[in-house]
Amino acid sequence: MVDRNNVPVLRQVVLDCTDARSLAEFYRSLLGLSYRDGDEPPPAGEPDEHGCDWLVLRTEAGAQLAFQQVDALPEATWPDGPVPQQMHLDLTVGSVADLRVQHERVLRLGGRLLRDEIDDPDEPLRVYADPAGHPFCVFVG
Repeated sequence: MVDRNNVPVLRQVVLDCTDARSLAEFYRSLLGLSYRDGDEPPPAGEPDEHGCDWLVLRTEAGAQLAFQQVDALPEATWPDGPVPQQMHLDLTVGSVADLRVQHERVLRLGGRLLRDEIDDPDEPLRVYADPAGHPFCVFVG
């Protein structure tokens, strides 16, 4: 049995990206998250010092999604090709109707559809790539 008082605590999931601000804005809009204090976008015309390095978004419950700027990042070619997805986010909605609504939002925000299994009777889902090419799933659950 694991002693819950003596294990690490998951703090956040970190996504590498070549444009931290842009990817953070995609997920902020998609998931309704808020920036950690100090990570908000600067006023128009001001330099974005934080957006060129590391940004953190938070849920109301305290979960965090972070974005780490890198110089280059090969886009995942999953499910075919030489570059695996390595990790992905799973997001859920309550119904197929909700999945259809979120599909339009994902596309409007800059995501693209990779796989459509909305008609799967056991687990309707769609797989998308975010603007940086990271795959993520939205499924009914």
